[in-house]
Amino acid sequence: MDKQLLLKDYRRQEDKICLSQILDKIEFVKTRGKIEYTDFLTMYQLSLVENFFNKIKFEPYKFYGGYEDSERKVVILYPEKYEEIMLEKNYTKWVKIVRVCLPQELHGEYFHRNYLGGIVKLGLKREKVGDIIVYPEGADIITVEDFAEILKQQLPSLTRFENSQISIEEIQNLRKREVKVEQVKIIVPSLRLDNFVSDLARTSRSKANQIIQQERVFINGQNVTKASKQIKLQDVITIRGKGRFVIKQFSGTTRSGRMVIEIEKYI
Repeated sequence: MDKQLLLKDYRRQEDKICLSQILDKIEFVKTRGKIEYTDFLTMYQLSLVENFFNKIKFEPYKFYGGYEDSERKVVILYPEKYEEIMLEKNYTKWVKIVRVCLPQELHGEYFHRNYLGGIVKLGLKREKVGDIIVYPEGADIITVEDFAEILKQQLPSLTRFENSQISIEEIQNLRKREVKVEQVKIIVPSLRLDNFVSDLARTSRSKANQIIQQERVFINGQNVTKASKQIKLQDVITIRGKGRFVIKQFSGTTRSGRMVIEIEKYI
């Protein structure tokens, strides 16, 4: 396997590093016949890796983040002889939950930023942590298995968590979070992606284009950097830092010919 040849079309150094690590794991799987998995990847990295797998025609892999709609996932690579059910039996070996239970007086006071900020403040590696599921009484922090004990030991050193109960739980015990959506309408001049990003992110068209170029926009899980991309019904648009939106209906036009779009916004 010629790494340089496979990576020659990728200009960004961080993309090359990510894919180079993937190639190392593919080689390990093929030569030793064992399952390998990565740390948690961002939505951009997942899109990059998926396109790369399609390009090199590598199929025995799976993305897993602990639950169906997770944003951050690990990549599991496995020998072709393995069946998916064999992977599912091992999920609990690779991914754990660090559960934070806040004292009663802090219920409802902490948000996602409080948990992620604490991890960053401790100098711990972000890629070891997947999604952070926040509840009024605490949070479930999804991590790779070898990081769970470290996180459990380090979090109580932060003042914000010094009186919290922190435990390691199996991934199948992840608490379900109620999905809440809000029905909204937007009006756009056309179905171009930049029009949607501008309205959904409540910003100007020029700023919307910057957001797209910064690789912060995903359609159905795929990173999109083309502002003129046409949006379709049922497309799921994710704007990092702004939220997730589902295109539900084109419900008419205004007198000036602009399109009225009905959208479900995850809240």
